[in-house]
Amino acid sequence: MSSSISLHLWFEKEAKEAAEFYCSVFPESRITGVTTLNDTPSGDSEMVSFTIWGFPFVAISAGPYFKLNPSISCIVNFDPSRDTNAREMLNEVWNKLSDGGTPLMPLGRYPFSEWYGWIQDKYGFTWQLMLTNPEREPRPAIVPSLMFTGDNCGKAEEAREFYLSVFRNAKPGTIVKYGPGQEPDREGTVMFTDFMLEDTWFTALDSAHAHGFGFTEAISFMVNCDTQEEIDYYWESLSAVPEAEQCGWLKDRYSLSWQITPSALDKMLTQGTLEQRQRVTQAFLKMKKFNLEELQRAFEG
Repeated sequence: MSSSISLHLWFEKEAKEAAEFYCSVFPESRITGVTTLNDTPSGDSEMVSFTIWGFPFVAISAGPYFKLNPSISCIVNFDPSRDTNAREMLNEVWNKLSDGGTPLMPLGRYPFSEWYGWIQDKYGFTWQLMLTNPEREPRPAIVPSLMFTGDNCGKAEEAREFYLSVFRNAKPGTIVKYGPGQEPDREGTVMFTDFMLEDTWFTALDSAHAHGFGFTEAISFMVNCDTQEEIDYYWESLSAVPEAEQCGWLKDRYSLSWQITPSALDKMLTQGTLEQRQRVTQAFLKMKKFNLEELQRAFEG
């Protein structure tokens, strides 16, 4: 099996505007595709593909149904061994994100980083900007981060082991746990861990603070699959909430949303004619798990 993972962001109507903003903020970033899905339950929905510092994102404008929150953020590693002006780059990105944004942890020195800040941008997505210790094992510039809150708090390690067991190309990284006297966080739960799934690094942590938010469909992970066998495998392995199954979307046992998507669908929706795109869209709107053969038939008419 050979799969890849993208981060998917849901906006009411600002998908392209947000993508253009992010590409102006971060180095080595660009929009790779824009298309419109016609006649969806949300009306005509604009979908934008883009990369931020080499990491693949997809954004969609599909109505006011889900709201971004800090339960899923992106750590941005500014590594002095990779960029000699890493600290200056970090400060520049922080200043750009501060335009209409809200700091969640002010930019400053912390025990885990010489220079770090956590900020929610003007569209609601959150970024953790970190000056990386160059002596540690290198990590990619962009790393999605999962915060297990509320009823999920205390399940970060269990979730990590579950994801490592599901994804074929996977490996564990570090894990650091809370000690005594760090209330409200419980001793033995996860302060920080990281792991790799399909060449994508993730981090995770438990937080017992009263955040008032958790995982929602506003932020999901797209698993791009080359075959129906892969689609079937990930669907059966991950889906745990039958009522959440729709149009390739599912929720796992931790309420994290995934989209199990044929790699070919992106080409159908970005390179096909208007009639082909409309046929494919109407076909997949009727599906729960994607059927690659039926999508291909719809594309070919």
